[in-house]
This record gives sequence, C-alpha cells and structure tokens, in this order.
Amino acid sequence: MVREAGRGDLQEILELYLCLHETSVPEYSEHLAAVWEQIMSDENHHLIVNEVDGIIVSSCVCVIIPNLTRNVCPYAFVENVVTHSDHRGRGYAMQCLDYAKAVAKQQDCYKMMLLTGSKEQKTLDFYTRAGYNCTDKTAFIQWL
Repeated sequence: MVREAGRGDLQEILELYLCLHETSVPEYSEHLAAVWEQIMSDENHHLIVNEVDGIIVSSCVCVIIPNLTRNVCPYAFVENVVTHSDHRGRGYAMQCLDYAKAVAKQQDCYKMMLLTGSKEQKTLDFYTRAGYNCTDKTAFIQWL
C-alpha cells in the first residue's frame, strides 16, 4: 500500500535508509524530532512510503517547490528513492514514484526533477522507465 508517511513511521524510515546510503540509524534527539516534525507539518514535503504486510519496504521524497516562472506553476523535486534490498525488483519504488507523480500533477506542477548518485545502468534504466530523462537538463552539485 502506497501512502504518505505518518508520524509513527520515523524509526522504520530511518532503518530503510540504511539501504540507501546511510551507515547507521541516528540516535533520537531533539534535533531529529524537530526535523521530523518540520517534515510532517510541511504541506509541500511528501514522504511517500510503500508498505507490504505492515512493513515499509520502499520510499521516496517529493517536494513541491513554488515557482515564479512557467506561468507561476510549481515544480516537484524527487529524492531519496529507496527499496529495501530484500524487496527490490517487485515494482515498489515505481509505485512510490507514480504516487509522487500524482501528487505533482494534483499540485499543477509543470515538471518533476530527480537526482541520483547511482552510476549503475540498471538504476538509470529504472528511472528512464519511470518517465525521467537525463538529456533535458544538466545537474551540478556543490557539497557543503
């Protein structure tokens, strides 16, 4: 079942992120609680999860960004696409991305952007199948 994350999903999402690029689950702190509350309260921040048999197996983030160009239409930014390694290849991440696309359309976004750090052809092919292309824009990253 694909849905937006709820307040009770924090620990499970943090554990899922171990399959993304994290090496440990952060200890609970006031800062973590404040960031979680900020995410949960932000109507433009959509943390999407896919739950199978009561367990979150896949997730992505879709942030709607207000915009003054393109007839004042917002755009969507997708990040942190992840599926638990035991559940890959079953379409769970694609369902999350489809949900994100539905959110973006409902918010009248004119485009969606997605960044990946992966260079694996299998991953890049997955994003192409999901409707994204790597030819329209060039992404630059500056790490802080």
